[in-house]
Amino acid sequence: MSDKDKYEIHQFTADNGQAPLRIDKFLMDRIENISRNRIQTAAKEDCVVVNGLPVKSNYRVKPGDTITIFSEQEPMELELIPEDIPLNVVYEDEEVLVINKQAGLVMHPGYGNYTGTLVNALMYHFRDVPMFHSGEARPGIVHRIDKNTSGLVVIAKNPTALANLSKQFFFRTTDRRYSAIVWGKPKEDSGTIVGNVGRNPKDRKQMYVFVNGEDGKHAVTHYRVLEDLGYVSVVECKLETGRTHQIRVHMQFLGHPLFNDNEYGGDQILRGTRFTKYKQFIENCFEMMPRHGLHAKTLAFDHPVSGERLSFESEIPDDMTNLMEKWRNYIVNRDID
Repeated sequence: MSDKDKYEIHQFTADNGQAPLRIDKFLMDRIENISRNRIQTAAKEDCVVVNGLPVKSNYRVKPGDTITIFSEQEPMELELIPEDIPLNVVYEDEEVLVINKQAGLVMHPGYGNYTGTLVNALMYHFRDVPMFHSGEARPGIVHRIDKNTSGLVVIAKNPTALANLSKQFFFRTTDRRYSAIVWGKPKEDSGTIVGNVGRNPKDRKQMYVFVNGEDGKHAVTHYRVLEDLGYVSVVECKLETGRTHQIRVHMQFLGHPLFNDNEYGGDQILRGTRFTKYKQFIENCFEMMPRHGLHAKTLAFDHPVSGERLSFESEIPDDMTNLMEKWRNYIVNRDID
C-alpha cells in the first residue's frame, strides 16, 4: 500500500451561518465512524488544514472556512478470508452490486464476528475484482445496516464508484425507506424525529438521543404509520441521515421501540394486558421473529457512471410478514380472549 493509499481525505466548506465550533467537533459531526482521537492525532501531524494552513484541534471553525483532513486509515487487524456465503443479488453491473441482506449477516469483521460476514462473502463473490483484494478492511462498503436488520444494501465494485456513492450518501441524495414493527401506535400518523444520535454515556454498546444538541451527530427520521395492529404498528421510516441504530433509537425516543429489539427495550411486553394467555401470545411472537422488526425495503441512488436514477424495492421477509398476520388474527379474535 502506498503512502497516499494509507490516508482518507475529507474536505468541507463551512456555510455562511456557521457558528464558532471546535474543528474536532465539526469534523466528528461530518465524518462517519471517526473518533476525536483520530482527528486530534491528525492535527498534531499537521494533517488538518484550514484555508491552506495547518491548525490545531482546538481551532474554531468560521463561516466560509475550507477544511481538509488527511486521516490515516485504521490498520486492518484481521486477515480477511473469502467465504462462499450465498448472496441474494438484486442487481449487478460493472460498477455496483445491490443485494437483499438476510437478517443475521454482519456487514464486516469486527469484535465477536471475525468470519461469516458480508465482506467475507464479497471477497469470494468478487475474487477476480482487484478492489476486494487490496488490503482494505471494508472493501466496497458504502453504507451499513445492522446485523439483525434485513434488506437492501449497495456495494461499490471499484474506487470511483465508491467515492461517488459515498458522496451521495453524505449529501443525502439517496432515498432509503424501512418497514418497521413497533410497540404501540405513534400519536401522530406521520411525523419527523429530530435528535442528535451518539454513544450512550452509560452504555457504549447502545446509541442515545441527545436532546440538548451539544453531543452526538445530527439525525433526522421521517415516519408514517402504515397499519395499526392493536398493541403494535407497522411504520415506514425514511432516513434523512444515516446514523448507527438511528431508526431503532429514534423510535425508542418517540416511545415506540421496535418489536423484539433487545438493545432498546423492545423485547419486553410494552403494550397490552396482563393476562397469561396474552403473555404466551407475545412469547410466541418473539419466537416467530427472534430479532428486531426492521427491514430496509426501498433504496434509490444515482448510478455512479451513467447518472441514471436506480430504484429498488424488496419484499418484507417471511418472519416479519408472518408476525404481522399473527397480530391481524389476534385483533380479530381478542374480544373472545
